[in-house]
Amino acid sequence: MQNIDLFWVIIASSLLFLMQAGFLCLESGMTRSKNNINVAIKNFCDFCVSALAFWLVGFGLMYGLSYQGWIGLDLFALDFAKATPSLAVFFLFQVMLCVTSVTILSGIVAERMRFGAYLFVAVFVSGLLYPIAGHWSWANRSLETSGWLADLGFVDFAGSTVVHSVGGWAGLALVLIIGPRLGRFDDGSGAQTITPSNMPTATLGALLLFIGWLGFNGGSTLVLDDTVPSILINTVVGGCVGAISAGGLRYAVNQRLDVDQFINGALGGLVAVTANCFAVSTGSAALIGLVGGMIVVFVSQILEALRIDDAVGAIPVHLGAGIWGTLATGLYGDLETLGTGLSRLEQIGVQGLGVLVYGIWTFGMAFLVFSAGNAVFRFRVSEEDEFAGLNISELGIHQESELQASISTPVGTRP
Repeated sequence: MQNIDLFWVIIASSLLFLMQAGFLCLESGMTRSKNNINVAIKNFCDFCVSALAFWLVGFGLMYGLSYQGWIGLDLFALDFAKATPSLAVFFLFQVMLCVTSVTILSGIVAERMRFGAYLFVAVFVSGLLYPIAGHWSWANRSLETSGWLADLGFVDFAGSTVVHSVGGWAGLALVLIIGPRLGRFDDGSGAQTITPSNMPTATLGALLLFIGWLGFNGGSTLVLDDTVPSILINTVVGGCVGAISAGGLRYAVNQRLDVDQFINGALGGLVAVTANCFAVSTGSAALIGLVGGMIVVFVSQILEALRIDDAVGAIPVHLGAGIWGTLATGLYGDLETLGTGLSRLEQIGVQGLGVLVYGIWTFGMAFLVFSAGNAVFRFRVSEEDEFAGLNISELGIHQESELQASISTPVGTRP
């Protein structure tokens, strides 16, 4: 890389790091005050353990010399003081993508999972599940290796599937094992609304994620070339249309504004254009974001009907919109820009194959490993700890509002 390209990827990596602050604000704001500190520190710690696991093992599995396109065999625990600047900067960018995929799980299972169990999940996803999946599509970003899905022509420019759907599939497996929060579906009358603690903070988190996405998609070029401006514009357009799409659809149905859906619709639009932002027109990016926002609403309703409790709506955003964005690459991507040599129909077929393969691998492996882990050391906190709140039960932190509530609550009643 030339110095200007190195500098651009460093800036993009910094923007990606900002997304961790966005996830922290979004998830802590969308959960109850008795759990918000626990949610925040999980976001902080999953970054730390995931970055270390990716450095020790994951980077090698993902980008090491390939064994028949399935797995990398070297580049483990590299000493970057002895590496080339281009490899060091490449690692910096890739570790930020990895931790983004991992932290998706935090919001899905918020308010009910043990701290230690969550760190185990983070290490597994960052050290094994995500890197192997990523190798299949992105190993060809290194000149010495190639992934089998990429060889077939599968395209996922910045990670609608590799980053977002992998996190979504793993989160779906985890929440099915752990189950819904107490009170969410208990009385048999349908889903009960659990009031978020701070929606302005959650909205700030969404804006921070939006900013970070400029580095997410723009930095995936790995060079500062003529394609970067259009990629950034397509990213912004997709996110904005997604917000209007989801918010407008929910308003049309309920005749009221739904803050959650405006936020998640924007994120769904951003996820949807992530795979294809380099190869579609601005109008196509708007259409992809439009459908992405609608998918967020529809998948949210499906999860409620199935009594699956996703605390922050991450599965509709990252899995639902991620699948759509991957398929939309085949539907709307410029074939010459995609550069696979496939026809339109063949490209759509390969994109569908990628969606299927990633679903089977990620969900299947996650469900097996998480089920085994849950059998050995229970992932979920006790009912008493969940009622008390994880701020108190796991961290021993009593906020002023919680102390006042406990004073005013009669003895023998549940907080």
